[in-house]
Amino acid sequence: MKLIVQIPCFNEEKTLSLVLKSIPKKIPGITKIETLIIDDGSTDKTVAIAKKLGVNHIVKHRTNRGLAISFSDGIHRSLELGADIIVNTDGDNQYAQADIPLLIKPIKEGRADIVVGDRQTSTITEFSKAKKGLQRLGSFLVRLASGTNIPDAPSGFRAYSRNGAMSLNVITTFSYTAETIIQAGKKKIAVTYVKIHTNDKTRDSRLFKSMFEHIRKTTSTILRSYTMYEPFRVFLMGGIFVFSLGLLPFLRFIFLMILYQETIGGHLQSLIFGAVFIIFGFLLITIGVLADLIGINRKLLEDSLYRLKKIEYDKLNKKRIRKAILPLQFSKRSYSIDTKEQSYPRSFQ
Repeated sequence: MKLIVQIPCFNEEKTLSLVLKSIPKKIPGITKIETLIIDDGSTDKTVAIAKKLGVNHIVKHRTNRGLAISFSDGIHRSLELGADIIVNTDGDNQYAQADIPLLIKPIKEGRADIVVGDRQTSTITEFSKAKKGLQRLGSFLVRLASGTNIPDAPSGFRAYSRNGAMSLNVITTFSYTAETIIQAGKKKIAVTYVKIHTNDKTRDSRLFKSMFEHIRKTTSTILRSYTMYEPFRVFLMGGIFVFSLGLLPFLRFIFLMILYQETIGGHLQSLIFGAVFIIFGFLLITIGVLADLIGINRKLLEDSLYRLKKIEYDKLNKKRIRKAILPLQFSKRSYSIDTKEQSYPRSFQ
């Protein structure tokens, strides 16, 4: 069983060595451990340090393309290289790499395809009360949207089985963390979590410039991901809400007309207002039906994409295995021929 540890990096020359040196060299049940660096347009010595420390594979971006794209490119390359299990960790040494055996255990035992490391954020002293509260709120919203029980949704310390990695398609360019959990929940991929340890803080996050930006982008990602898999529910509920608002002026008009015998002329504006909302509510419901039909096509396309990935990656893996075995087969054939040539003259003595 082959394990690849992928590390998205952007100017991590100060901490990358700490990460690489702490990755376990041997894990029971794993025959080969390799490392993969995704250099996201670094301008420092990140790549030079990676090469010096013997990183097995490097994917290089010419410009900074963001964490989500780096993660996706790493998954793609790891699958090409024949990984059975992929561990994603950060280059800032936030996570304790000694927990990798614990992280991949549910996958080895066949209990899960995705495992998320729970940092137990309430115990991290570097996090302010506001940040801890936002982490809990964000994780709650992701659990609500995905139907999973992951307590630390923003955690980037994760393990993926080969099948789990091939089933994911990252759309957002901000962060993959929330989107992939929602995808896993909606696609019924087996996902679980394990408690992990963290190291002391080495630097501030580069993923967002302010807490407001983080909240805005995370909320947008959650809503977009949920709507992508539950379009009919989202538009239906929105349409019913707007339709109900439109009914209120009509109900008010009927109430006043019956109770006070008022004429329609004094409340014409309210009726027009209500009619607009009712029409808009019907439009939202109609859009929901169309979005649901588009969602069916998306599911068919995702299924086709999964099958194409499986054919492509399995074919590359078989070629790699054949290349590795061919020299051994050739050497065995050469040995048998030499033996016959040596024994041939002896048969005439």
